[in-house]
Amino acid sequence: MVKPKKHLGQHFLTDLNIAKKIAASLGNSYPTVCELGPGTGVLTQPLLENNTIEKLVLVEIDSESVEYLNAHFSDERLKVLEADFLHFDIRQISEQPFALIGNFPYNISSQIFFKVLENRNLIPQVVGMIQKEVAERIASPPGNKTYGILSVLLQAWFDIEYLFSVSENVFFPPPRVKSAVIRLSRNSTEKLDCNEKQFFTVVKTAFNLRRKTLRNALKPILKDKKVTHPLFDKRAEQLGVSEFVELTKLCE
Repeated sequence: MVKPKKHLGQHFLTDLNIAKKIAASLGNSYPTVCELGPGTGVLTQPLLENNTIEKLVLVEIDSESVEYLNAHFSDERLKVLEADFLHFDIRQISEQPFALIGNFPYNISSQIFFKVLENRNLIPQVVGMIQKEVAERIASPPGNKTYGILSVLLQAWFDIEYLFSVSENVFFPPPRVKSAVIRLSRNSTEKLDCNEKQFFTVVKTAFNLRRKTLRNALKPILKDKKVTHPLFDKRAEQLGVSEFVELTKLCE
């Protein structure tokens, strides 16, 4: 296997058994699948072995990897796009809902999930290998010190499953941190019972000063507004999604 240059914090998976396990985690939910950051196609191969996938779109920013993929994979279901996932119209992948899978570059994984949030009805399922610490944060329930902004925002619209941990020894180059695979599945929430733009603002502001009570942390939003509801006596990490929805309405 050719080892491409490391880019965007990417660590390339080299273990085919792990790749098969990740691919199997996707299931047979959607006929169109997008693999993000395929590198040399270690995960691509087991995905192509899934006959329920009718269209597999590879989104790769590195031109050397794109050249390698085009030279080594020939399948009528396969399309390779040289593009930056964060800055292109994902409807180029599909106009219909599709599943997203990949070994996500560590240093942009949070940005990837924010883009998923923006396109949550077009990307109803995600299987991603990311830094273990980030995976634990996303899957964390309220009350945990790792619970944060991404936890709340993603859990508002997705069911989160922490699937399994991955050793650093199955990558080139080996990362200095542990990795993990998580699965996001779109839940039944179509619209939150509050102003959704304000919900994002409240969640982000609340966690900016997570050690303070919400009465103090939300001062930039509340300004001089007097609040007496007991929610304001709690800290951000103590609130679940439904409580943040209620908090958002109290801040309006």
